[in-house]
Amino acid sequence: MKKKTGKIRLGLAQINPTVGALAENSRLIRGKISLARKLGVQILAFPELTLCGYPPEDLLLKPSFLADCEAELQKLAAAARGIAVIVGAPHAPEQAGGGPLYNTASVLYRGGIAARYRKLHLPNYGVFDEKRYFREGERALVVSFGDVPVGINICEDIWMERGPTASQVGGGGARIVINISASPYHRRKGPERERLMRRRARENHIWLGYINLLGGQDELVFDGGSVICDPRGRTVVRAVPFGEDLLVHDIPLPSLDGRGEKTVPARYPHPVEIVKLPPLPEKAKAPLPRRKKVAFPAAVEEIYQALVLGTRDYVKKNGFRGVVLGLSGGIDSALTAAVAVEALGREKVTGVTMPSAYTSRNTLRDARRLANNLGISLLELPIGTIYESYRDLLDDIIERGEVSVTEENIQARVRGNLLMALSNRFGWLVLTSGNKSEVAVGYCTLYGDMAGGFAVLKDVPKTLVFSLSRLLNRRAGRAVIPVSIIRRPPTAELRPGQADQDTLPPYPVLDRIIELYVENDLSPGEIASHGLDRETVRRVLRMIDRNEYKRRQGAPGIKITPKAFGRDRRLPITNRYRVGEKAKSGTKKG
Repeated sequence: MKKKTGKIRLGLAQINPTVGALAENSRLIRGKISLARKLGVQILAFPELTLCGYPPEDLLLKPSFLADCEAELQKLAAAARGIAVIVGAPHAPEQAGGGPLYNTASVLYRGGIAARYRKLHLPNYGVFDEKRYFREGERALVVSFGDVPVGINICEDIWMERGPTASQVGGGGARIVINISASPYHRRKGPERERLMRRRARENHIWLGYINLLGGQDELVFDGGSVICDPRGRTVVRAVPFGEDLLVHDIPLPSLDGRGEKTVPARYPHPVEIVKLPPLPEKAKAPLPRRKKVAFPAAVEEIYQALVLGTRDYVKKNGFRGVVLGLSGGIDSALTAAVAVEALGREKVTGVTMPSAYTSRNTLRDARRLANNLGISLLELPIGTIYESYRDLLDDIIERGEVSVTEENIQARVRGNLLMALSNRFGWLVLTSGNKSEVAVGYCTLYGDMAGGFAVLKDVPKTLVFSLSRLLNRRAGRAVIPVSIIRRPPTAELRPGQADQDTLPPYPVLDRIIELYVENDLSPGEIASHGLDRETVRRVLRMIDRNEYKRRQGAPGIKITPKAFGRDRRLPITNRYRVGEKAKSGTKKG
């Protein structure tokens, strides 16, 4: 066969769909198709389950939802002319009869659905639960546009050492492989993904187009990180992280060839189905768009961008008018407010300071300075009178004495009530500001500082809160978060002279223990072997284990570590298994 020369123009559309917004997502897809046509793109790919959003969870159990997805996909197919489009969507071939459901990549071509690929490897760990909904496919797919064979697979497929890529290349002759993905973010995930894509391209000697989802969905953030790699394993073009983008690149055709077989036997990990289609339309004479080189952000910077994107999408996609949060004068609420301002704009953020008898003049002053620096509205609602009315009502039941956890929690719950009242009246979402260190050990109050709809810092350890706050000030070129807030020893100010480290180990020690136990699943002895005090380790682990009931009732928050509380880590509340049984522990709040 004479080798075909020339180039194929490949496009990867990194977009931000909304789960369940089928018509809105379809409009977004159509807009990118229109733009891609103008740029001369011949093959355009969208992320995994783009049409319905990811993860759709139990929407997939609704027959009407699946029918609506298929109807919308058929409309898209009718509009996809003059270009080949790969779109992720659920598909149930025997929908009316309650048959199996597949996570599918559909090839839209010449006004119809020309081929469908069914995801072979379904992730069922961490935040993934795909085997609850989908059945695994049975064959790898190569779509041959004339004599240009293109392999298509989905997300987890490319991560598997014996995944379909080798079958598509060795058994199906593919020299271009496109992976459509919905891979959620955690710190440094972008470079990790790209290293894998470069390796897959190099070991299979292929052009690899990897298109990842963008946007926030409840606790998950999808950071994009789409990339095109050449057969030598080099990154040719990289998408903007944490933003919408359209990657376009010309792939040379020498050495591409097609095959006529319908199915190739499974000498490779999977049998290969080859679908022969008419040749791609001639490439329009539009010049290849020029792009600036995109670099990965630094580690702390990318976390900050993830928090901003996750907050923006949660608020906007759920239709809130704005957000409200308590400004204590501490670093957690300061960082939360700053993230909200960048995500939504200062006009949509309201701070509330709620001083008690134990609130120092310094922290009250810093709350005001912070609000002024951010340009947000600040309401002042002193809680002293309300707190005393609670105590008066309880006098016949609870004898007064020194301030105990009961009195501390009353203050926190009064504040939670006030914030929720403002939420009800003005349609504002209440942001909580508890960090991962506090949530881990239960250093937080149910229906108090845990009251709210979204926990921006839920997966951010306290030591990282300080790093993010310093980064924010460097980015702004000024002390947006007052230096006095960053330097002040953390305190809840719920009793005289209180400091966090009266109850907790120093935060660098606490955060290291949490990382080793929660993220790495190490035993007490293994954790102590990292140079940590054995008794401190046992005490902290017991605190973590005993506070699952609080975490279960907390607001959702943005995942930024490899293992977050919530979707990542699901332990029973009623649970008699304890590590470090001999250790005694307690927390300041209940």
